[in-house]
Amino acid sequence: MSSKAIYEATGKDLINRHIAPGTALVPCRFAVFEQDTVWEDELGKNPWLTKEQLVVKPDQLIKRRGKLGLVGVNKTAAEVRRWLSEHSGKEQKVGAASGKLRRFVVEPFVKHDANEEMYLCIQSGRRADTIMFHHQGGVDVGDVDALAIRLDVPVDTFPTGEEIDRVLLKNVKSATTKRILTTFILSLYRVFVDLYFTYMEINPIVITNERLYLLDLAAKLDQTADFICAKNWGEITFPPPFGRDAYPEEAHIADLDAKSGASLKLTVLNKAGRIWTMVAGGGASVVYTDTVCALGGAHELANYGEYSGAPTESQTADYAKTIFSLMCRDRHPKGKVLIIGGGIANFTNVADTFRGIITAIETYKDALLQYNVTIFVRRGGPNYQEGLRQMREVGHRLRIPMYVFGPESNMTAIVRLALGHAPVPPDHRLDYAPHQLPKPEPAVRTALYCTH
Repeated sequence: MSSKAIYEATGKDLINRHIAPGTALVPCRFAVFEQDTVWEDELGKNPWLTKEQLVVKPDQLIKRRGKLGLVGVNKTAAEVRRWLSEHSGKEQKVGAASGKLRRFVVEPFVKHDANEEMYLCIQSGRRADTIMFHHQGGVDVGDVDALAIRLDVPVDTFPTGEEIDRVLLKNVKSATTKRILTTFILSLYRVFVDLYFTYMEINPIVITNERLYLLDLAAKLDQTADFICAKNWGEITFPPPFGRDAYPEEAHIADLDAKSGASLKLTVLNKAGRIWTMVAGGGASVVYTDTVCALGGAHELANYGEYSGAPTESQTADYAKTIFSLMCRDRHPKGKVLIIGGGIANFTNVADTFRGIITAIETYKDALLQYNVTIFVRRGGPNYQEGLRQMREVGHRLRIPMYVFGPESNMTAIVRLALGHAPVPPDHRLDYAPHQLPKPEPAVRTALYCTH
């Protein structure tokens, strides 16, 4: 399962469209403002913006926005516009991350008393989903893990109204509020399951005048359920964590992954980093990344990802070209290293995937030399001998420094070699001198080597 966070506006839209009729939920209304949004256009699409008091806040996966002073409450449209002008593009620090505020959501202000705020959360687990409820909510709710009442719902079952009333809502005094909450939670859990949510937190959920409102929402979806839920989801954008820019190369690999039975993942951590990885297998990718970090290379680690599940030669070539296009943009005084690693494959034809990597190497051969890239390879599995032979041959032919190892070597041993913590064994030293090219002008380098 790949649990990915979604925008608050996206989560509320999914609930609006798919929750069963008959609940007291007031459909969520919202307008999204990004840096290129024209104010007048949004007013035309949402005339209620000029007729009601409003709430404005960033919609960029930022937690505890109220505590950070990032929520404007009970404002007129003119005040919201000024608030957006003051905050748009502003550098904001959130925990260890910092980034610019670029996307905001504006909603109607719901007048209510603090004692009408409650907390509701649903999260998936291996054997059961857990519904958490606390009869008090809001920015000062405190430690909900310790305070909330929990109801575990085993996989492939649904809770009953009696269970929700008796277990979750035992601290709710009003019979009317209990009835409204029971109906809503039953319907919301159906949405949670049917649309493959993995996490949904509503804080606060408010019931006033027998109407229910979702004032704040954080949610995640199982991205791997796209082939099941695409029609019901509609077009979903999975935003990057706050403080990290989205890269078109990541979107390209995600699109490639969605169209393939294989698993192809890429996250850019530090585009100017020295250490790049191209690892076969989800588990192996974690092991290699942990090893790089354990050896002190975390600050130079450029990416995280995997290619697994028997990708085709062309898919592997596309994946590798994407990695190379990112590597060949920023020079590093020590040169760069690429770790092509993996465990021992069960059914992936190593020679086929390596032919795809070789195609990418041949396409980017000049760029790899210009940016002083050294490649370390370790792999095992079906037809691995042929794959390793081909990799050695292309390194020799193109004069690219490439050190190739099979399953006789420890899986992560090449990380120590790549980071300079151990010398290359004598029997693996190169018997050729790497080819040197004249340095091109920066503009030419970008045009020739950084696209595919």
